[in-house]
Amino acid sequence: MSNLRFYSSEKLRVGGVVKLSDNAAIHAAKVMRLGVGDKLVLFDGSGVDFECELLSVQKSATSAQVLSAKEISKESPLNITLLLGISAGDRMDIGIQKAVELGVNQIVPIKTERSVVRLDDDKAKKRVAHWQNVVIAACEQSGRAKIPTVYAPESLSAWLQASIHAAHSGGDLISAAKTRILLNPIGAKKLSELEKPKGEIQLLIGAEGGLSDKEIALAISQGFQSIVLGARILRTETAPLAAIAAMQTIWGDF
Repeated sequence: MSNLRFYSSEKLRVGGVVKLSDNAAIHAAKVMRLGVGDKLVLFDGSGVDFECELLSVQKSATSAQVLSAKEISKESPLNITLLLGISAGDRMDIGIQKAVELGVNQIVPIKTERSVVRLDDDKAKKRVAHWQNVVIAACEQSGRAKIPTVYAPESLSAWLQASIHAAHSGGDLISAAKTRILLNPIGAKKLSELEKPKGEIQLLIGAEGGLSDKEIALAISQGFQSIVLGARILRTETAPLAAIAAMQTIWGDF
């Protein structure tokens, strides 16, 4: 199969014809200089890569025919949900991008007391759409054929309350069997001191200013264990990368 991979919001099937997204069409035609008859790979989030052949390359519409399908096994054995404090600038994008490359399954942006960014409902919807595109781009690059979900931003207390309700009602968002980890140097253990998780791992990381004492106490009261990653203080965009890489090394597929 070709090394060029693009996400398709349309469901794909062998023998079908699909129109490429605007971003994929521009990249294929203007950046990679592909033409009719050239091959590329599309995926629709179902865990399958589809080899395709370009049928037309035009400004108005670039289309391809699906030639074959191949199941992809690049998902992590660890089921990780990242609870990431909303940060400013490109820090949030970097944290999400690297987490997806490292195998995270779900991302919940958390409105923390010390978050610099404040989002109303309209801005929140736009940011979630933007972060989901960051996720898709990371999947295109890393070879993942399933798309992690970015949920709507919530406060930590609201998310914890929702998780309690989901667990009691048997919902799918939060697994009943879970290991909750909080990056917090006070009273902390090392990851290597924890037992290997058997279910979902929920990783909580604060924004630029970290979590408040109240948020830390609330998280600990709901089963989060304080973990320290070395003696150095990590930035909010570095912490997800370091934590998930360590988990993959100790428990996962590294």
